Formats: sequence, C-alpha cells, structure tokens
Amino acid sequence: MERQRRTCAETCLELLSIELVHYYAAQNQAPLAASTEAIGFRVGRQLAERCTWDRPRLVEQLDVMKFICKEFWIELFQKQVDNLRTNHRGTFVLKDSNFRWLSKLSVDLPPPIKGPPADTQGGAADKGTPRESNGALPTSPTASEAAQDYLHLPCAIIRGALTHLGLPCTVSADASALPACDFTINIRAS
Repeated sequence: MERQRRTCAETCLELLSIELVHYYAAQNQAPLAASTEAIGFRVGRQLAERCTWDRPRLVEQLDVMKFICKEFWIELFQKQVDNLRTNHRGTFVLKDSNFRWLSKLSVDLPPPIKGPPADTQGGAADKGTPRESNGALPTSPTASEAAQDYLHLPCAIIRGALTHLGLPCTVSADASALPACDFTINIRAS
C-alpha cells in the first residue's frame, strides 16, 4: 500500500518563508539568524526523515549530495539543483539559477530626496540632501544584501537534512546575482 502524501501550496510556503523573516525582525528579542536557523534545522531533519523512511541508508557523501540535489530539492523547491560541484575534499557547491524563494523578493527603494535639484556642475545645490556622518549619500541595501536574511532558513533546512543523513556540515549561501543562488556546503571531518 502506497503512503499518501500531504501537499502544501507552493505559494504558501514561499510567503511563509518571507513572513518568518519579517516576524523575527520585528520582534527584536532574538537574533534573526538564530531564530530562523533553529526552525530551518528542525524542518530539514524532519523532511529528510520523511523522504528517506522507505529507502536504504545512503553511505557515501556523493550519494547523499546527489539525493539532496535531486529528490530533496524537488520536494522542497519543485526543481532539481542546476549544478553540483565538488573539490572531493568535503566541499560542495549547489547552484540554483532561479531560486524560487528569492524570486518574489523586492527591495523597497529609499524615499525620494526632497530639496533643490542636483547641480551637475559640482556646486552646492544639494545642501538640503541628507547625508551620512562621513558625508556620503545614504544608501539602501542592494537586493542581494537584503536577500541574505531570507537565506538563513533554506541554509538551515539543507544543514538539517544533511545532518539527519549523517553528514554534519556548515552551509552558506551567496545570492549576489539574484534570483540565482549558490549554496556552499562544507562537510565536517568525522
């Protein structure tokens, strides 16, 4: 008898991950990264347990990583990882050229600067423009900087899944070319 699978709407999961960051950022009680990583780690362990309950234990590092890149990624993000690279010494890079959880993020633009029009000749026409203490114009975070808060959860989910599969590791993410994202996994020597 085949086990019946539960489903969750993709949009609900994507919006939940975004709202989770907003919620913990507004709480100002616990560090955002620690809170979302704790949740993600537990979710990753439980999801890996569900995905592997009826299969033999994966022993080799490469087999575990292939499982993560194909079956686990499909379960979580509805697609396979686009590219898997390794240095054969415990470091793996998973490349996702269109990471779903970052595709719907937007960065609020700073409010328009009010005051006289800027002088293109280098004059003092912008005396009313607010400046930082060092004299620089204030900057808003770039999209890739803002995305870092939203990457704690997927990194922790991956780390939780790999820990459940017997590979304690660290996971970091780089989203410098949105919506693409690279996850770097460093397996701890046991």
